[in-house]
Amino acid sequence: MPFAIYARQPRMLNFRVEYRQRSVELVLEEGSTVGEIKQILETELGVPVSKMQLKGWKSGDVSDSTLLRSLHLPKNNSLYVLTPDIAATASTSKNSGLQESLNQNFLLVISHREAQRDYSLNFPGSRTIQEVKRNISDLTNIPVRHQQWEGWPASASDDSMTLAVSGISYPCHHLSVCRRSSPANAQEPTEECADVHMISDSEGDDFEDASEFGVDDSEMFGMGSSSCRKSPMMPENSENEADALLHFTAEFSSRYGETHPMFFIGSLEAASQEAFYGKARDRKLLAIYLHNDDSVLSNVFCSQMMCADSIVSYLSQNFITWAWDVTKEANKARLLTMCTRHFGSVVTQTIRTYKTDQFPLLLIVMGKRTSNEVLNVIQGNTTVDELMMRLMGAMEIFTAQQQEDIKDEDEREAREMVKREQDEAYRLSLEADRKKREAQEREEAEQVRLEQMRKEQEEEKEAIRLSLEQALPPEPVEESGEQISKLRIRTPSGEFLERRFLGSCKLQVLFDFVASKGYPFDEFKLLTTFPRRNITQLEPGSTLLEAKLFPQETLFLEAKE
Repeated sequence: MPFAIYARQPRMLNFRVEYRQRSVELVLEEGSTVGEIKQILETELGVPVSKMQLKGWKSGDVSDSTLLRSLHLPKNNSLYVLTPDIAATASTSKNSGLQESLNQNFLLVISHREAQRDYSLNFPGSRTIQEVKRNISDLTNIPVRHQQWEGWPASASDDSMTLAVSGISYPCHHLSVCRRSSPANAQEPTEECADVHMISDSEGDDFEDASEFGVDDSEMFGMGSSSCRKSPMMPENSENEADALLHFTAEFSSRYGETHPMFFIGSLEAASQEAFYGKARDRKLLAIYLHNDDSVLSNVFCSQMMCADSIVSYLSQNFITWAWDVTKEANKARLLTMCTRHFGSVVTQTIRTYKTDQFPLLLIVMGKRTSNEVLNVIQGNTTVDELMMRLMGAMEIFTAQQQEDIKDEDEREAREMVKREQDEAYRLSLEADRKKREAQEREEAEQVRLEQMRKEQEEEKEAIRLSLEQALPPEPVEESGEQISKLRIRTPSGEFLERRFLGSCKLQVLFDFVASKGYPFDEFKLLTTFPRRNITQLEPGSTLLEAKLFPQETLFLEAKE
């Protein structure tokens, strides 16, 4: 039975946008458009939307109306703003401007003309032109000495110059490269030694002169004796995996520079949890890098593959990268134990089959519902292009699985949402019934209390009335021979009370008579008709004669305000 999706929380996307010397952090719902990002950047950067070009999208240029959801973006994204119509302001200080340029990141869009392929590479301003050319050698297999470039400014006359002072455009500069035509007698590398040339050509300019510095080939390719190494990548028998990884990361940075994948610091189990067991949208592939210092390929793979900007960027966006050093037998045994526990004996046996000279290895692992699956094992004898293609191939498989997981998770959350709403509605209904019942009980109790009070008050009034009635002196007869005052009293209902009183009677007797008829002194006042007088304001001890209520008088009762 199909389900309706009920108001689930929207997916949030993080963006880091670079513009000249500024960096802006944004968080938007995936239902937003590209134009909304530009509108926020217009406020933050002071750059009109009409003069702004937002670059860095994996799918190329997009329109302002494009929904972020349709781009299938990861949670964290990096973009940059170009403003070709707005000139950059000059730095106030030459030295401070140079320092800023060295710290800036330059985007080089390099077109490989023969392959008809573009590479978008980020480099800090402190990188030299020579280092850029070496990286392109890794990507294109064109040795530095055979590269023919177009697009470098005239000021970039020396390959030892840094990008910051070379005169290239910031933040983006376009270049093109191809293989320089060689003499007819020049011999290309044979197929048999393609791997060796992949290594030597990428660093060819340096390796040709390596002997001048007393460095032999074995040391250059990582084959020197262990006594020549400054420090092992990972100490033996570390107390815990986090300490081992901290040492590994520090040594990796020391050997190959700070530009490298961000290695997960923690156990393999923790790395698996981080990659596989979050929300479906936030899950990633797990890349397990296995290093072996005894392999001739290790140094080249680390410096040219693992530290290539394109690989570092792709791994950081799509993978959790965990590393281990299997140079020492104790560390290798420890790794095999961990792999058996987390991935099963098949993976462990696969790792056992690889020989030392096939290392380093990069295992690509995908989390599945029932078990984790190793999608790919990449050996050290590869190129940057092949490595990137295999990583992207793994991502395609992972993305397809992730979309299914997201759909299942959304449906499950929708079912849970419906159940929570039903439970909440039922709880609120019970709560409303309970409050209604309690209010009714309180109302009934209040009515009983008020009725009881009313009865008690009536009984009290009746008792007082009877007491006053019994205490009244008897009504004198007209033939008694004494002074008789005959009083006629009109009640608020229009009825009349008539009675004879001795002229010597106190006013209090009159008041008690009226109260005995249901008109207490504190609620009613007794008035004469003409002239109008309030008898209840007179002294109760006065006689009727003194109050001039003799021989007869008509009075009326009126409720006090």
